Amino acid sequence: MVTLVAVWVLGLGGQLLLEENIHRVGLALAVGVAAVAIGWGVLRHRRMLPFVLALTGLVLMAAALGVRHGSDELLLTLAGVTLVSLGHVLNLRAVR
Repeated sequence: MVTLVAVWVLGLGGQLLLEENIHRVGLALAVGVAAVAIGWGVLRHRRMLPFVLALTGLVLMAAALGVRHGSDELLLTLAGVTLVSLGHVLNLRAVR
């Protein structure tokens, strides 16, 4: 969860500092963490809901890269991070 908060802060920092590369780095980190954590979880428990939520969140975050810097980008990023976080929580609960 700490990693996801860090990625969220990087995305928000990109909005506040008007530096698009921060958002790209945050997305790359999120994709890497989600791919490993969610992928491993699906292999262990075979539940697709955490995977689908996390994947949808990553798609929203990636879509944020394609819109103008501003409120639309911020909303897409926050919605994406929220879904990725929810996917991680469900993944952890399914594994335990």
